[in-house]
Amino acid sequence: MSEREVRLWPEFVKALKQEVVPALGCTEPISLALAAALATRELGKAPERIDAWVSANLMKNGMGVTVPGTGTVGLPIAAAVGALGGDPDAKLEVLKNLTVEQVAAGKQMLADGKVKLGVAAVPNILYAEACVWHGDECARVAIADAHTNVIKIELNGEVKLKREAADAKPLESYDLGDATARDVYEFAMRAPLDSIAFIHDAAVLNSALADEGMSGKYGLHIGATLQRQIEAGLLSEGLLSNILTRTTAASDARMGGATLPAMSNSGSGNQGIAATMPVVVVAEHVKADQETLIRALALSHLIAVYIHTRLPKLSALCAVTTASMGAAAGMALLLNGGYPAVSMAISSMIGDLAGMICDGASNSCAMKVSTSAGSGFKAVLMALDGTRVTGNEGIVAHDVDVSIANLGKLATQGMAQTDTQILQIMMDKR
Repeated sequence: MSEREVRLWPEFVKALKQEVVPALGCTEPISLALAAALATRELGKAPERIDAWVSANLMKNGMGVTVPGTGTVGLPIAAAVGALGGDPDAKLEVLKNLTVEQVAAGKQMLADGKVKLGVAAVPNILYAEACVWHGDECARVAIADAHTNVIKIELNGEVKLKREAADAKPLESYDLGDATARDVYEFAMRAPLDSIAFIHDAAVLNSALADEGMSGKYGLHIGATLQRQIEAGLLSEGLLSNILTRTTAASDARMGGATLPAMSNSGSGNQGIAATMPVVVVAEHVKADQETLIRALALSHLIAVYIHTRLPKLSALCAVTTASMGAAAGMALLLNGGYPAVSMAISSMIGDLAGMICDGASNSCAMKVSTSAGSGFKAVLMALDGTRVTGNEGIVAHDVDVSIANLGKLATQGMAQTDTQILQIMMDKR
């Protein structure tokens, strides 16, 4: 191993272990549910009412999504069931053990006007705070900058924990530093298999979501609809349609409230699905062995993380697009395109998808997942034929890492006003 690999490879493993984790439900409302569950534990009594505040971006991403096990949309129900039945030790799976009685009690709290929700005046892009009350007693928990990153705990006005968000990062926080896409590719191809074998769990969890979504019971049931059109002869059956159908079905289930966890990426279940399912479908198509699938998944998920580190945690740019760039890398590996095809496909996708907005988490996210998966496969096919969007066009550069940096600039600087306008439009609809 080179000195560079000795330095970067442990960071890559930490990045995968930190960013690719199971999550039950959309991670923005789940973050508020976790804050409420932690506050209830601190209070030590059954909550009678809840006051909650979230950042503008978290409000945007939580307004239109179904909370798992509840059949109900929005942040207030997440806060209620998190407080009444959440497991405070389960992190992004905080709602995994909800009972029917707890869900009913949570809905009654909403009906009785016992849950208040507001936008917090904070600089943090990702922020969730819950204050749970029993009589005149209250406990308050705040989470910021990452979905499980607790920065404040108070009980009846007494501060039990307070720290800056930057100081509350996990002990295993990683630093990708000067890493490049080529570094990520070499790691995925040559890292000891036992150091990345855990990534196979992504295929297991997200495939189960895809199977559940194919039932047609969730969200916009796009995956099931596409399958019916194949059977009706309006779509051709083939590798592309299988990628679209199964990837979208997983997102249908996840956004529609299925009580199955997704393997997330960078704090998002949809990003995890987008980085996983196209790779799984192509691996099945080429009859790849398990090691090849693991390496393709490691490449996909780590490319997704690498690109996402250049973006804000939440922004006006739909990050399913960048997760699908990871999937394109994994598909290119499986189709024997090598690093040239990986870099060409990512560049083409930046030229294709850079303008896709995030207008909040909702059932329609499955449409964006479908679009991004299709773009990824198209870009791979172009790359295998020696074609790409060139550095002479738009924000795409000749070098893939510069293209990624340009995309980051667009999301961080260029789309700030877009994000504000999207939220205003959504709030005006309430």
